[in-house]
Amino acid sequence: MTSMSEIGTMLADTAERLFASHADAIDDAARDGRWPAAAWAAVEESGLPLALVPEEQGGFGVPAGEAMALIRLTGRHALALPLAETIIGNALLAAAGLPLAEGPIGLADGAQARVPWGRFAQTLVYASGADLHRCSSRGMATEGSNLAGAPRDILSFSGGESRAAAGASLLELGALARALQMAGALERVLELTVEHVSTRVQFGRPLAKFQAIQQELAKLAGEVAAASAAADQAADAYVGGGDLGFAVAVARARIGEAAGKANGIAHQLHGAIGFTREHALHRLTTALWAWRDEFGTQRYWTLAIGKRALEAGRDGYWPMVVAA
Repeated sequence: MTSMSEIGTMLADTAERLFASHADAIDDAARDGRWPAAAWAAVEESGLPLALVPEEQGGFGVPAGEAMALIRLTGRHALALPLAETIIGNALLAAAGLPLAEGPIGLADGAQARVPWGRFAQTLVYASGADLHRCSSRGMATEGSNLAGAPRDILSFSGGESRAAAGASLLELGALARALQMAGALERVLELTVEHVSTRVQFGRPLAKFQAIQQELAKLAGEVAAASAAADQAADAYVGGGDLGFAVAVARARIGEAAGKANGIAHQLHGAIGFTREHALHRLTTALWAWRDEFGTQRYWTLAIGKRALEAGRDGYWPMVVAA
């Protein structure tokens, strides 16, 4: 693994401190439908929303791979702020030559969508055909929340400035962000579970000493490793200009499968304590369930892989698998 740039290291360290110090306040605000203004102000002041914007367009010029690592870090903290969406949205705006966002971005694939923190978004970025739109006016249809309790509002919007989208599509980048966040969350789920079974004592010895527990831990670690590799591959496709659509489809399908299995194992090994609102595991697993259905569902991305396989045909199928 190559070392991070100086500015990338600085942003990562800043992000870790911010996410850890504001975690409880953000989570409480999300569940109550309030905007965590102090936490977002600190995030904006740090420059994190501009991580993927080139320096000449007002960003920090952070290498794309390091910006991907920042998005992954939001997953490790189950961050309920729309930071990943704002990072991606600003990158899309910069690529299309549109003005950068003011405040948090509501990111949507289509002119009517369930938007993370939509009621509080100051700038809306949405895709319509081959065009990318930036606007601030919208109509509220329904306030709602996802499984993790964070606001997800159905908005309808139109107008504003628009340009032909450049580079990766909004759906692909949104799905990539969720893949990275899910991989980060799964890594943290594994860490918490190992810690729990190593310190929890039953019948005079730690749970981790029991063979049945060790077997379940091995299954959990395998799922997390597969998810991490899939996320890395998708991020590499974005950074290196590879087949992002296919890489994202593979990542989302595999990580979604891993999330289902890992959540079950982690909660089983934690017992009742993992379901409590105060426990970190609960925040991570509910976020995983919610993220799995955003920017394309599990079914959507699985069908996308199947379509690619059919299009490749008999002679092209194995080269497609090897390339993935």
